[in-house]
Amino acid sequence: LTVLNAGRRYLKAEDLSGKVFVTSGLGGMSGAQAKAAVIAGCVGIIAEVRAVLLSFCLPQGWLMEISNNLDHCIARLREARKNKIALSLGYHGNVVDLWERLVHELDTTGELLVDLGSDQTSCHNPFNGGYYPVQLGFEEGKQLLSSNPGKFRMLVQESLKRHVAAINKLADKGMFFWDYGNAFLLEAQRAGADVAKKGADKTEFRYPSYVQHIMG
Repeated sequence: LTVLNAGRRYLKAEDLSGKVFVTSGLGGMSGAQAKAAVIAGCVGIIAEVRAVLLSFCLPQGWLMEISNNLDHCIARLREARKNKIALSLGYHGNVVDLWERLVHELDTTGELLVDLGSDQTSCHNPFNGGYYPVQLGFEEGKQLLSSNPGKFRMLVQESLKRHVAAINKLADKGMFFWDYGNAFLLEAQRAGADVAKKGADKTEFRYPSYVQHIMG
């Protein structure tokens, strides 16, 4: 319902075939995002750093495909988008790399390859494994979290700023992003990312919450 209503509200579209939804997280609640994309008829690319979750989702049918290669992900995205094929593709990697690659495609080809975006990392718990920084691989991140939690926290905040910077560039060109109630925008703001709503007080964000804006 969230994906369908986002399409209705932001894209003025009842039919989401050929539309692309990019997000992250394949845990308990967030794992449903991949299935939702296919039910809604769009192309869903969902990033996840934990291989075990991707391996769990594939045989259960929550994901149709898995790839750890961004070139392959972009090629599949383009193919499914062009042919209006519903697809749930799990990207085994950090979502920041995925967002930054989509910015690169925009900068080099002029193509905006994503229509809808969100995030379901566990940003209510960002410094204890709920969000892994893009600067490190998953195993490296786990080791740093254990050995130097202060440095891990600093890298998470740097990663959040990169995360938001990429989203902002795509949103400025017409991609619609919403907050999934996971404290992503709050933690990004605390990290110093540009998420404030222009002309509003600092408790308001430039991107809406799905609760009030989409489901309400």
